[in-house]
Amino acid sequence: MRTLAQQVQDVVGVRLSARQLGLLSIYESELVAWNQRFNLTAVRNLEEIRIKHFLDSLTCLLAMRENTGRRIVDVGSGAGFPGLVLKIACPALQVTLVESVGKKVEFCRHVIQKLGLEDVEVIQDRVENLGHMPAHREQYDWAVARAVAAMPVLAEYLLPLVRVGGSMLAMKGESGPAEAQAAEPAMTVLGGHLRQLLPVILPGVAEERYLVIVNKVAATPEKYPRRVGIPSKRPLSG
Repeated sequence: MRTLAQQVQDVVGVRLSARQLGLLSIYESELVAWNQRFNLTAVRNLEEIRIKHFLDSLTCLLAMRENTGRRIVDVGSGAGFPGLVLKIACPALQVTLVESVGKKVEFCRHVIQKLGLEDVEVIQDRVENLGHMPAHREQYDWAVARAVAAMPVLAEYLLPLVRVGGSMLAMKGESGPAEAQAAEPAMTVLGGHLRQLLPVILPGVAEERYLVIVNKVAATPEKYPRRVGIPSKRPLSG
């Protein structure tokens, strides 16, 4: 069985240092320990954690390539995926994690302290609120989310946070292409333009996965995002 380092090299083309692998190992141990007390993630098997959380998170680098930018916001971060893993792989990044569930926020803050990570902020709030705060609205090079919501809803969550010239990245399963196509009118309303659908293959995972990349080409109208809960109840259709 190939090691995590080998799998990252195979799938993403990135060579992790011994220090980075050591940080991921500590992260893994903390996740396993906390999962015994709190239900942070359904994935509990060590090999699955490495592939479905760590390696999956690092596939974002396939979309970012040489243009990771400086500031990334991870919306609905859960136990820190993909934001904290990207921070470990790219230490120069300034990362903001947005999560509404208290125990997951607490875990992320614990891991950040345990690993000695700097320039990482964890915000316990709803993203609809964040999108109207001057400190966050149109301030990020990348807004990333994994398994958070359907694409029209996700576009309303993420695009208001992205600066013009930046990008939104949605990590999706096999429904990715259909969702992206259906969400194109909503993306346009919000200042986005669908750039690319990037297929991703993870070792031992049968389901197709996609990175949906949306460029921010125009400012998002002031009224978006709408009030908490409205985007998911009444998704934009164009």
